[in-house]
Amino acid sequence: MPWIAPRGVAALVVAAVLAYLLAHVEPWPLAGAIALLVFAVLAAADYAALRGPLEAVRAEPPRLALARPAAFEYEITNRGAVARRVAVVEAPVDRLAIDVREAVAVVPARGRAKVHIGVVPRERGRTALRSFHLRLRTRLGILELRRAVRAPVAVRVMPDLSALDRGGDLVARTKLLDAGLRRLRRRGTGGEFASLREYGRDDSFRAIDWKASARRGKAMVATYEVERAQQIVVALDCGRLMAARLGDRRKLDYAVAAGLAIAAMGRLAADRVGVYAFAAAPLARVLPSTGIPHAARLTDVLSDIEPRYEESDYERAVLDLRQTLRRRSLVVLFTDLFDPVASSAVLGAAQLLAPRHLVLVVLMNDAAISEALRRIPKRARDAYRGAVAATLADERAHAVAGLRERGVLVVDVPAAELTLALLDAYVDIKTRGLL
Repeated sequence: MPWIAPRGVAALVVAAVLAYLLAHVEPWPLAGAIALLVFAVLAAADYAALRGPLEAVRAEPPRLALARPAAFEYEITNRGAVARRVAVVEAPVDRLAIDVREAVAVVPARGRAKVHIGVVPRERGRTALRSFHLRLRTRLGILELRRAVRAPVAVRVMPDLSALDRGGDLVARTKLLDAGLRRLRRRGTGGEFASLREYGRDDSFRAIDWKASARRGKAMVATYEVERAQQIVVALDCGRLMAARLGDRRKLDYAVAAGLAIAAMGRLAADRVGVYAFAAAPLARVLPSTGIPHAARLTDVLSDIEPRYEESDYERAVLDLRQTLRRRSLVVLFTDLFDPVASSAVLGAAQLLAPRHLVLVVLMNDAAISEALRRIPKRARDAYRGAVAATLADERAHAVAGLRERGVLVVDVPAAELTLALLDAYVDIKTRGLL
């Protein structure tokens, strides 16, 4: 069904003026009929041109990553004998912020044109494009046709790993890790035995291998290579605290991106990487392993994890991990310490894991708290906000200190710096032989 375009409204106004002028020399009904006839002829000619065959196809959607701008591409083929102006708009879609402005192209007769519509993914996960809509006009522009093109297609928003793209950070850290592990020797126990050497002035007394010393008749020290094939478990708290937003994304989104980054680096370092996600109950579990199919499975699991608006059961998660992990592992726990209840739960969980495993608790600073502490209060409301922020910051600092006293490693940085800070912590753990 054709619609009257804005230029068509203008044409009607001109027809009315023409009828008014003709009414001075001709009877009013005749003047009106002449004016309407002129408009009808123009509209009929425009409609005939609009009805020519036209095809519009959306190209395969690009790979979408959270908060990374992208664009949908549309190819328009005009098989008619008249050039047409085509405006394209995509229907709204969950998880995507699609540009609401029309993408416009003038498609020549028997020609083709391409247009693009910008999109910024705002949440991870799976969704689907449904349809897009066209508005067609000719150069005359009296009428316009509107068409809905049903083109359902599933899309998936992946985590944002842009932090690893800047300057080759993952490659640089992997080279550093490889150089440190290639010939790193560790005195004392643990690791893989490399060789014996004579005791030196800088060696620890506890590093002496007494059996070897007795055989050789002099003090000997055993050196060890750091074991490469170790276990890493990315443990994700998916409870209510991780559903909070920091800027344009949720805390869990930052955690997932950092988890995928450390999984990629662990794979390059020949470590076995697994995943454990939990809230009030376990949500996902992938046992530590290696290989490209395993890496693809890790990506699938982490990319689809969503936060739950419920309290996380840390005790249940820790007991599950203790039962599953028979071998000493690096457990990277992504969580938050926003209130005393959550802090005590995390402390208890870390205390249960620490005797057998190396625990790294990963936290994200809330920029709003830091800003409230820096701001000079000008009103009573600012002073109250600053007092609350100071209380939260003090409780958080106390909880972090408690974790470190229990031998737990802690990464506590702004969310935007989380991925690189975690990779640096991993390199430090490996090169120091802490695991």
